[in-house]
Amino acid sequence: MTSAFKAAWLALCAIALWATLAPVSVRLSHLPPFLSAGCALLIGSLVALPWSRFQWRLAIVPWRTLALGIYGLFGYHFLLFVAFRMAPAVEANLVNYLWPLLIVVLAPIFHKGTQLQWRQVVAAVAGFSGVALVMTNGQSITTQFNLGYLAALASAFIWATYSLMTQRVPTFHTAAIGSFGLVSGLLALACHFALEAPAAFTADDAALLLWMGLGPLGLAFYVWDAALKIGRAQQIGLLSFLTPLGSTVLLLIDRQQALTPTVALAGMLIVGGAWFGRSSEGRNAANDPVFDTGRE
Repeated sequence: MTSAFKAAWLALCAIALWATLAPVSVRLSHLPPFLSAGCALLIGSLVALPWSRFQWRLAIVPWRTLALGIYGLFGYHFLLFVAFRMAPAVEANLVNYLWPLLIVVLAPIFHKGTQLQWRQVVAAVAGFSGVALVMTNGQSITTQFNLGYLAALASAFIWATYSLMTQRVPTFHTAAIGSFGLVSGLLALACHFALEAPAAFTADDAALLLWMGLGPLGLAFYVWDAALKIGRAQQIGLLSFLTPLGSTVLLLIDRQQALTPTVALAGMLIVGGAWFGRSSEGRNAANDPVFDTGRE
């Protein structure tokens, strides 16, 4: 199995897990968002133990690397929740899903030897068009300016740059994602106690939080990091447009609703864009040619 092929499957695994976040979040919508995120991130940090074969020292990283992880996991979720509080949810989430496009466009800045090709630009625009169709159902949206849109744009920028910058810091074991999640989860809970009303959850809520922590806010981050270590950031960014499409399909299934022509068209744009923008180069190098994947 080539590095590019393995990276694509790892990225698709993360995307599939992230796609389940929407239906789970809907079922947990009665809980304060920082409480849900904090609990889930703390649970997700435990994935580092089996990932590292219980060699917990592998999760220890220099403070600069830890700061990058907190910037990515906590900064992204904090600004996204702020956006949802201030702006209409559909529009804010649409702005948030600029992050795959930003990964494609910003990759040449962060990764030496990477160039932005016209095929990737066309693919990224097609992918984002598909995202827009999925999230708006082909209807017009409000254009009135809201500061929440800036928060959503900042969250997209943070996740894109975090994903790219993980290859620009000293090499670290993927188990270090557990340290990122642990600190980010504690910060999220601190935000809950400072900004949100106390809340209690049921056994069903606990089960959903367990899945959220083990899946979309847990294992997904680990396989995403592993994919970025061996794959091409631009190709992975194009695949990431599948996330909102998958979320929408799972929501339709959960609500027992039929697949609409709009969603089908969006799927064609996203999948077609990812195929069109695939790399035509034969080599299977990592994002950073000097990155030592042997440490994994």
